[in-house]
Amino acid sequence: MLFRQLGSTGLAVSAISFGAGPVSGLLTSTTAVETERGVIARAIELGINWFDTAATYGHGRSEANLGTVLAELRPDPPVHVATKVRVSLTTETDLRPLVIASVKESLERLKTGRITLLQIHNSITHHRHDQPTSITPEDVLGPKGLLAGMEEVRAAGWVDHFGLTGIGNAEALTTVMQSGHFSTIQAPVHLLNLSALRTIPGIETDQNYGGFLQTANQLGMGIFAIRVFAAGALLGNKPSEHTLQTPFFPVALYHQDQSHAEQLAKQLGSMTALREMALRFVLSKRPITSAIIGFGAVAHVDEAVRIAELPRLAQQEVDELERRSQEISLLT
Repeated sequence: MLFRQLGSTGLAVSAISFGAGPVSGLLTSTTAVETERGVIARAIELGINWFDTAATYGHGRSEANLGTVLAELRPDPPVHVATKVRVSLTTETDLRPLVIASVKESLERLKTGRITLLQIHNSITHHRHDQPTSITPEDVLGPKGLLAGMEEVRAAGWVDHFGLTGIGNAEALTTVMQSGHFSTIQAPVHLLNLSALRTIPGIETDQNYGGFLQTANQLGMGIFAIRVFAAGALLGNKPSEHTLQTPFFPVALYHQDQSHAEQLAKQLGSMTALREMALRFVLSKRPITSAIIGFGAVAHVDEAVRIAELPRLAQQEVDELERRSQEISLLT
């Protein structure tokens, strides 16, 4: 397994991170604990040292299942666990108690007294609820905002570093990043949508991210890529149960990505070839520290690690993949 420095944290993180979210369903559904244990154990055996979960994944089930398995396995050296806090706001003005309560519950489910990274899971926009669950920079940075609550749990010894989930408005996200309080950011980056990495004019949707990762890179933040396979569209999968329900990434977007992926797979020769190139593409992007991937089986872990150990794509190959993807997008 290749390891990369996570921004300015001093941590070395595996190029592949274990995503414990709901798309794969491994830790959020009724999967047998033996299967969960087998997949997690294989990931650790192959060198994956970063596990990403959230309080909202399966209404706490992901954290609870991950905590149970890690407590049984007792990996040595220990792995890093990152979780998230998402608040639902109406008229609240003091957000610190919401953070403290959320983290306390997460630690109980994870069966640990400390986590490596606590991330804000809300979208960040100019106004509350511009997007589903979105909050404002003031909600984050204000004297009684989320950051103040995060500082309290860090002072208590519960959390080491702070991070962001990069969805929302690019300007609002930039305001929060430039505060200098956040060490990492995770953002959607995949072959069919590179707008988090650079500005792509002429697209006015919630899925045009405005190139905010340029700022993150300039600030020296660690960058995690999420939705690396476009929620399964780049794997040739049908939409997951979560994809059919989530308000954050409309199912119409999935069907569009699915159509584009099928066309790209034909150009590359097969869906298998596309799967490999999609992951190599993301890992070849210099700002990316690690790709967070959801696994449903041991074979998925083996394949992702195999691909991660391949050489980075040459710039010419990266450019060619981008050109093909953009042509398909323009034609549909």
